[in-house]
Amino acid sequence: MKKIVLSIACTVLALATVAQDANLTNSTKPARTPVDEPPVDGYYKNTDIENRKVIPYSPIRQTDVFYRKRVWREIDLREKMNQIFASPKARLMDIIVHAIEAGELTAYDPTPTADNPTGDNFEKMQILPIGQVMARLGGDSVLVEQFNENNEVISSKYESRTFSGENVIKFRIKEDWIFDKQRAVFEPRIVGIAPLITPQIPGMENAVQHSAAVNDGDSYDPFDPFAVKPERTASDNSTTPENTPALPTADAFGPTVDATPAFWIYFPEARHVLVNKEAMNRHNAATGLSYDDIFIKRLFSSYIIKQDNPEDLRIKDYIQDDVERLFESERIKKVIMDWEQDLWSY
Repeated sequence: MKKIVLSIACTVLALATVAQDANLTNSTKPARTPVDEPPVDGYYKNTDIENRKVIPYSPIRQTDVFYRKRVWREIDLREKMNQIFASPKARLMDIIVHAIEAGELTAYDPTPTADNPTGDNFEKMQILPIGQVMARLGGDSVLVEQFNENNEVISSKYESRTFSGENVIKFRIKEDWIFDKQRAVFEPRIVGIAPLITPQIPGMENAVQHSAAVNDGDSYDPFDPFAVKPERTASDNSTTPENTPALPTADAFGPTVDATPAFWIYFPEARHVLVNKEAMNRHNAATGLSYDDIFIKRLFSSYIIKQDNPEDLRIKDYIQDDVERLFESERIKKVIMDWEQDLWSY
């Protein structure tokens, strides 16, 4: 009996030794690698993320929904907690664009219509072709002209321009907070995600150039709300006529341009792509968190820009001050959290 057990143990040990990758051993002899298999970048293969499947949500019946609140949030990638979305190793915007090009995701047109005044109703949105998606992002093509020695155009052609996801610094999220009385669970469920871009309006470049010409030799920028206005000396006041008109402000050159969605992505569809994309972690590279985990576990920082209301007003429609808008965002968050806390008695 001892011989049988010993032989089985030796066989298992031999099979385990053979099963190990030759590239990952600590052998001092060079290990031969097949030409079609590159060496593994590390001491183990990270196949957990690649083989993951989406864990479906628990089903919700309409009769079990006791409370529902829809809010719109924005994620600013410049915040420290959100910098994982802008990591060059796994940038969220690049993942979305590559999935759209591969046909794994569908991009929806955010243009408001008569049937869809808000531009984010998935039941009434049109599908955007990949050409229009890249045109909205500014990465489809560019006209390149060739000049001769007399600075005359002799030929021109269109060349493809590579899109860079680092230009997108904000994402908008549309989500529902639902209380399921059957399971006694109050949870958020994301409906859609949209990258935000700033439209290029003709004339804005001239306004910036005019501001630079007026303030030539001066570090003060009238378009910067945080810039400190320089103090004028007595000599400057003596040479300046009293009836000289003041310099025009930024509003005199045109309205402020807000970032708008380039397209919308249906989050239940995007989960099947994000679940296989690993998110970078600053403190531990072995966490194994995917982008699907980041959104489901709410591992990001955001602020509310709108809640559903009869007038369909955004926060900035009734509050002008930026700081007061953040206070209103935090107030809405607290109202949602307090609603759940008030359900229970301890």
